[in-house]
Amino acid sequence: MKFLRSTVGYMIAGMIVMSVWGAFANTYGIAGGYFAAFIIIGPMWYMNHYHGLIKQDADAAFVDMGLAIAICGVFRDAFLYGFHTVVDSLPTILLVIVGATLGGLFAAKVEVDMEKD
Repeated sequence: MKFLRSTVGYMIAGMIVMSVWGAFANTYGIAGGYFAAFIIIGPMWYMNHYHGLIKQDADAAFVDMGLAIAICGVFRDAFLYGFHTVVDSLPTILLVIVGATLGGLFAAKVEVDMEKD
């Protein structure tokens, strides 16, 4: 049941971000993007994490909604505009993976250094 609850929470977050954020940003520019972040991500985080819709381990990083939103965005465009959009986005996806890997390695080094103090 936890998996189903988490899946629903991820799905709601991804669908709302992909449906609403662009409209705010296109209409109101950068201020609309910040406003969308405030009115979308805040309530989604509250619903998913504070109320426990998403199962979150104590030692896990809070990147789960970001991954869900990214997957939703990739597949939304694939279904709307064709699967060639996924192929076109592969260089960006690969660079994001490289950046996430480097960020994780750096965070691990910082954590080890902090434990020394």
